[in-house]
Amino acid sequence: MQITLDVIGGKWKPVVLYNLQNKTMRFNELCRAIPAITQKMLTQQLREMEHDGLVKRKIYPEIPPRVEYSITSYGKTLNPILTSMTEWGKKHTQRR
Repeated sequence: MQITLDVIGGKWKPVVLYNLQNKTMRFNELCRAIPAITQKMLTQQLREMEHDGLVKRKIYPEIPPRVEYSITSYGKTLNPILTSMTEWGKKHTQRR
């Protein structure tokens, strides 16, 4: 449990991974999808997840540079956990 929390724990990593589950997104798309996160925090979280092999960053040699983020096949192994967390959150909201 502790190792899993070390890798995906915190307020934002599960949200970012959830948004990347089914599509590749640019940095600004992620910012719009998660309006409460700051650009600095999103950058930090993406770097950590890239370091852990959960997220892939692709840079296109264009002007201006285009950067896209996607979930790796290793990151996709977290999909059942993210889906369970989402379902639990919906049930918890209904319980209130």
